[in-house]
Amino acid sequence: MAAIVHEAALRRGLCHNPDTRIYLAPRDLLRGASAAPIVQAGQALAVAGQALSFETVEVLLRDPERILSARSDARNLRIWAPQDGQSSAVANQLARISAPRSPIAGLTMDGERPMIMGILNVTPDSFSDGGDHVAPEDAIIRGKALIAAGANLLDIGGESTRPGAEGIAPDVEAGRVVPVIKALAETGIPISIDSRNVGVMSAALDAGAQIVNDVSALTHDPAAVKFIAQRGVPVILMHMRGDPKSMQDAPVYDCAPLDVFDWLEARIAACVAAGIEEKTILVDPGIGFGKTTQHNVEILARLSLLHGLGRPIVLGASRKRFIANLTPGEPAAKRRVPGSTATAIKAAEAGVQIIRVHDVAETVQALAVWRAMTDAV
Repeated sequence: MAAIVHEAALRRGLCHNPDTRIYLAPRDLLRGASAAPIVQAGQALAVAGQALSFETVEVLLRDPERILSARSDARNLRIWAPQDGQSSAVANQLARISAPRSPIAGLTMDGERPMIMGILNVTPDSFSDGGDHVAPEDAIIRGKALIAAGANLLDIGGESTRPGAEGIAPDVEAGRVVPVIKALAETGIPISIDSRNVGVMSAALDAGAQIVNDVSALTHDPAAVKFIAQRGVPVILMHMRGDPKSMQDAPVYDCAPLDVFDWLEARIAACVAAGIEEKTILVDPGIGFGKTTQHNVEILARLSLLHGLGRPIVLGASRKRFIANLTPGEPAAKRRVPGSTATAIKAAEAGVQIIRVHDVAETVQALAVWRAMTDAV
């Protein structure tokens, strides 16, 4: 794993290798009434429109020999870029960072106020709540409770993708989720189907789901990319190494945040080339999917890097194992709520558009307090 070398500041000559790749991670985001005026005055740069802005950016430079990090303000970044032959790369990435994101299923994606995606697992074996809502009537009650608690959308899944999980037959998976989706779609809340299988995606969309959330980024089912292109629905592409059964078998990265960025960038390009509209794509770094605790922490520390993909960001870190690994006593999944809400606040600070959680009420409360303190400055 490559170590990141920190430079005191941007300086001429950092890009000495022609194979240098540049990445930009907005830092210290401003939001709301304070964001747009300083962008218009040229003192800051926009994120996903003008609801968010940043004055400071972390510049990451990777070549075959090293990875460098330096912080800069917007003015010095513009001065430095042509000096080191990075004008085009910087301009292209800033354009992706600042481009407005289209609404998804009627939900605003500007990142000023993250949307809360409530998790509803209709499974007997999910890592956190397996067996709690297997019966359709129990799942429907739980879904309505998540809505009442403040969820903006629901993510409904019928196959566990926890580490080590075995796959199940698509007809079994569809049988679990379709009755629940039909009932909850009547509430009017946007619903995402969490599935890797085209047959399940199709049945779920026909039942009222509006979004597809595929942990394999449409690589598991050979027909998935064509299907999504034909249906034209929003799709969440998640990063994962391997498959659920093998993904935690000693995963290795050169630099986890940058490797995830590169993989998602390539996956977006492949999907667009196959006919999926770019404006319908969302990205998820896949916390806990083929990553060690250290990998997860490194990705979370640089979440804002993903704005450079130009797509809305989804983060699902709720109750994940890494929280237990960072906590004395390694609490069981349902006792990881404090760590989950801490991660949600970190995501909100980074401008993540959708935060996927089990504990909606707790997350809504934590974000309300965080937002009040942020707005008071």
